[in-house]
Amino acid sequence: LIDQPGAVQANLFASQVVPSSRDPGSTRFDVANGVLGGDFTARLNMNLREQKHWSYGAGSSASNTLGQRPWGARAPVQTDKTAEAMQEMQKEIAEFASGAKPATPAEVARIRNIQNLSLPGAYETASAVMGTISGIVRYQRPDDYVVQRKAEIEAMTPAQVQQAAATLDPNALTWVVVGDLK
Repeated sequence: LIDQPGAVQANLFASQVVPSSRDPGSTRFDVANGVLGGDFTARLNMNLREQKHWSYGAGSSASNTLGQRPWGARAPVQTDKTAEAMQEMQKEIAEFASGAKPATPAEVARIRNIQNLSLPGAYETASAVMGTISGIVRYQRPDDYVVQRKAEIEAMTPAQVQQAAATLDPNALTWVVVGDLK
């Protein structure tokens, strides 16, 4: 708990480490993250923002790293809904990770479309192309990694996404709450 006197909202963070970007399952984990919190229409945001109206936006992401990578869920919420919002985040993460609420075909298709239909625009600048090349070199990926990743995402099943979701361990999360402790 980090006291921020006078804060008008509480910022919730739940985090753990997940396997490296070099792990063979990293693309499946990225799609699983998309279902849980990697997009506006993902579960965390739909729950805390759209259904409960406690947040302007909630989400999750994982950084690319050579070693274990940090994964985190975050949500700025109304101060008076801090405890309830933490419970909802914990519930969403636990139900997804355990398979109690598995990835649906519609959710996987949505993330598949987001990931693959955005590819042409992802290489519009020299900087973007250089970033992709840098990632290929840094993570020791094959030269045709972009094509391979696209094919992997296109063929991904809800069962594979659910298997990747099991990487998350709701009991191993580190929680940080920043807000007015009063």
